[in-house]
Amino acid sequence: MKGYVVLENGEIFEGTLHGKEEKVHGEIVFFTGMSGYQEVLSDPSFKGQMVVFTYPLIGNYGVNEADFESVTPQVNALLVSELSNEGFHYESCSSLEVYCQKHSIPLMSGVDTRAIVKRIREQGDMRAIMTTDPTNVSFEESIPLGQQDVVSEVSTKKVETYGDGDHHIVMVDFGYKKSILDSLISQGCKVTLVPYHTTLEVIQGLNPDGVMYTNGPGNPKQLEYLLPTIKEVAMKYPTMGICLGHQLLALAFGANTEKLTFGHRGANQPVMDLKTNRVYMTSQNHSYVVNEESLEGTGFEAKFMNINDRSIEGLIHNEYPVFTVQFHPEAHPGPSDSEQLFYTFIEMLQNKGREKAYA
Repeated sequence: MKGYVVLENGEIFEGTLHGKEEKVHGEIVFFTGMSGYQEVLSDPSFKGQMVVFTYPLIGNYGVNEADFESVTPQVNALLVSELSNEGFHYESCSSLEVYCQKHSIPLMSGVDTRAIVKRIREQGDMRAIMTTDPTNVSFEESIPLGQQDVVSEVSTKKVETYGDGDHHIVMVDFGYKKSILDSLISQGCKVTLVPYHTTLEVIQGLNPDGVMYTNGPGNPKQLEYLLPTIKEVAMKYPTMGICLGHQLLALAFGANTEKLTFGHRGANQPVMDLKTNRVYMTSQNHSYVVNEESLEGTGFEAKFMNINDRSIEGLIHNEYPVFTVQFHPEAHPGPSDSEQLFYTFIEMLQNKGREKAYA
């Protein structure tokens, strides 16, 4: 059936709607990877968002059982230019269309994705409504994502332990990707997953060797009430932050964050290590960044920088064994250039000192 996407600026784009017919609200963003749609639709960092794929053909390798980042899909909707009705990979067990229909994820094909992406690049991420009747929509019903409490929807509700390695990591869950957990377990860690609002006392009771703050959706300043706990934890344990976790650690020590015009979402973002000048191709999914000027007096210094826009991509603390990355070292989807950053974290656990740790 015919469907429409109505942008907050008033523009309307039409296409073929597969599945869910009721109105869907969300923040419309774009993803630049040529593959990885399965990881994208199951990444909790996309909670509350409609994702436009810049690559024109989506769905050609189908959907398999292994490459999900969470148990259920997380996106509000998917928009593609051309949809493949079959999955041609030997591990494919379903087409993308069938999978989305099964999980009530709206999927629209035949959309002028190039025009939508150009509009987002010009005017920034904005609210959008997917509907079958573009004459009957209202953005008064739609709360901007930066004002929504989306982390509580994707964080675990209980304490769970995985693996039985020699290094015990408490992973504070703001919407973690399964591939982060898998990476830590594969490198000899026991990982205890805890809810995002877990107190210092509970973390101390778990007796970890180190703490990781995970990725997740939304505006980090919506979680300002957690910052005192995050800082206390980071002052007591070797700590690593990824994506939202990176932003929260920066805020906890007194830095500031700001919203990018259209974010970084893709599997091909070039990032430079400012100490070694080595360049990594990275996987990213975020709207907010740490403001570099605000680092003064925090003890943090920039460790990684985005080559495209020179935004901060990682921090290291001068006093405490704390380091952060804005990108995803587990790289699902994407290249595994920066996977060794998990080794850096494990070395910090082994040293248990307060010296700087460099990748």
